Amino acid sequence: MKSVFVTGADRGVGFALCQQFVEHGWKVYAGQFMPEWSELKGLQESCGEQVEMIPLNAADTESVRAAADIVAKRTESLDMLVNCAGIGGMDDDRVAMRAVFHVNTLGPMRMVEAFLPLMRTGLKRLCFVSSEAGSISVAHRTDSFAYCMSKTALNMEVRLMFNRLAKDGYSFRLYHPGWVRSYMMGSKSTIGNFEPEETAAVAYAQFAEERDWEDVLVMTDVSNECWPF
Repeated sequence: MKSVFVTGADRGVGFALCQQFVEHGWKVYAGQFMPEWSELKGLQESCGEQVEMIPLNAADTESVRAAADIVAKRTESLDMLVNCAGIGGMDDDRVAMRAVFHVNTLGPMRMVEAFLPLMRTGLKRLCFVSSEAGSISVAHRTDSFAYCMSKTALNMEVRLMFNRLAKDGYSFRLYHPGWVRSYMMGSKSTIGNFEPEETAAVAYAQFAEERDWEDVLVMTDVSNECWPF
């Protein structure tokens, strides 16, 4: 059974991705940030040992390291890491900027650093949920500085990881989920083009598929189109 760790697994796209991996027979380690939120616990109870909830705050280095230690006690190898945790909708002041970057940009970096030792003998796939908001060449927004800048930095971060790790057999997926009716603003959005379950189904297909062009890093979207980033 292949294994995956998903951050931001409590709700929205992250939770829907956990459902997708379960349906396709994967062992899921679900990064749990909101123990008071019941959906993830319900998924675990219905799936038994196929889903394990792992306490995780992607913005905290010690929490990430503790999560990696827990998984290392469960398995000798992890096939895939999906970085889905993200926040947005905060004011563009210095405090908010720091909070957004700690989750959206530094969170994936912490995760890769902590979990890479577990991935050396598995599928070696690193996946990142990004956004068109981080694309410089097609930028059209006039606000949301913190969120947009955090995703631009994430895209460069993934590019640098690709440059360093692709030669060692690691493959990468960079995904733009579209305008999702998710929880980025703190509560379930009523506007957007996609439900989390819709974009998660496409994300799973892209994350799990084998590509003949693993030597090229691209950002793909929910319509299976490539985006400049």
